[in-house]
Amino acid sequence: MTDKNGNDGNDGGDENKLIAERRAKLTELRKLRTAYPNDFRRDALAGQLHDAYGERSGEWLEANPTRVKVGGRVMFKRVMGKASFAKMADRTGQVQLFLQAEALGAAYDAFKGWDVGDIIGASGVLFRTKTGELSVRADSLLLLVKSLRPLPDKWHGLADTETRYRRRYVDLIVSEESRKVFRARTRVIGYLRDFLDALDFIEVETPMMQPIPGGATARPFKTHHNALDLDMYLRIAPELYLKRLIVGGLERVYEINRNFRNEGLSTQHNPEFTMLELYLAYADYRDLMDWIEKATRGLAETLHGSQTISYQGRAFDLAKPFRRVTIEQAIIENNPGIDPLSLRDPTYLRKRCELLGLKVDAHDGPGKLQIEIFEKTAESTLIDPTFVFAYPAEVSPLSRANDADPFVTDRFEFFIGGREIANGFSELNDPEEQAARFRAQVARKDKGDEEAMFYDADYVRALEYGMPPTAGLGVGIDRLVMFLTDSASIRDVILFPHMRPESF
Repeated sequence: MTDKNGNDGNDGGDENKLIAERRAKLTELRKLRTAYPNDFRRDALAGQLHDAYGERSGEWLEANPTRVKVGGRVMFKRVMGKASFAKMADRTGQVQLFLQAEALGAAYDAFKGWDVGDIIGASGVLFRTKTGELSVRADSLLLLVKSLRPLPDKWHGLADTETRYRRRYVDLIVSEESRKVFRARTRVIGYLRDFLDALDFIEVETPMMQPIPGGATARPFKTHHNALDLDMYLRIAPELYLKRLIVGGLERVYEINRNFRNEGLSTQHNPEFTMLELYLAYADYRDLMDWIEKATRGLAETLHGSQTISYQGRAFDLAKPFRRVTIEQAIIENNPGIDPLSLRDPTYLRKRCELLGLKVDAHDGPGKLQIEIFEKTAESTLIDPTFVFAYPAEVSPLSRANDADPFVTDRFEFFIGGREIANGFSELNDPEEQAARFRAQVARKDKGDEEAMFYDADYVRALEYGMPPTAGLGVGIDRLVMFLTDSASIRDVILFPHMRPESF
């Protein structure tokens, strides 16, 4: 049932039979003692031992005996008569155990029947083997947890991608690469927190269940609060609540938390995702673009020690100034033969959409039609770090209109690798204009646009008290981590991505 190295092999084997054998072992163990003891306490971790003693010679270790207690999961075992080896993994790495019948007695005989995947505790003294590997010569050994299911073959891991996502707990056991990704994710979020805290931002929490969903054009998830007999929505964005705090005088606020959008699944989309959203008074969208450049370079340095990183086989030099281009410029560049003078003519744009095979609604104006063309033809070409700005007001209901050209707003989106990473703009703080924009969104909703915004009367009331000139930014943490960890799919950077239910 195991290979010569003690690894359970599932290829061509009967996994149910292996599980039955392990359950039988657990049944016998229960007859002897508590099957799942919780009285073992370790005092050392594998990574700490390698850091502290990895360069020490065997002679030094013999002259300076160091006693340790280690605990973790058996990842490898090799039984050789009266002496055996095992590799044990904890959260910091692996350490080798050297086990002898003479030192362990009955525990050694028990160990021979233990399996890869079992969780054990061991006590002993550090030494170096003849091959030079730092090891623990154990004189005490205890089975802490009997693993009932075999791990994947160590050479192949979880070969099926869907199984990796469904059984993330197994993926993390066997894949150091997966563990690295999620450690990196934590470092990304920590860096952003430190960055903002140093700029005198305060971190806040706003409601995830909202009576009116707002802050983005997206289809929400709907639920019902029984005690209030009130329909509520999982938030699609925290924006309108965070801007209420700007009205209240907090001036610099941010939140890192979940948003929920009732949309499809893909390598770039998960209906539950993590956003950093921030707002700062007395700033505009250009300040935010400068901030993103600085933060992106800092993240690359923190994670990779360089401003040049690789993503999906392509090198990105983040030290270069990030490109800045308007929506209309991007459309012109990627649509040879398009008439630059007709980019705001709805009849002309509708014909261009038809030529591109795009389905558009009868009530779509030139701004919405522009975005349809941009997303179809230009977005995927934005490989190098690029800010696309001057988004049409029609598709930017919360953004401040540009003073020189009110058809567009002071809004940008940030792209890397053909994928949107962030969205920012100078905030609309004119309450009467905001009310008119909300009414236009309601009209779209009445015509069947399920992603159009609701009218939020309380937010308009808040603006009537006066919101200072403000800039706001939303950063997709999942997509940012994808880029920084060279991950092809958003599911690679979310511990438990949404999937269709599994049949048991």
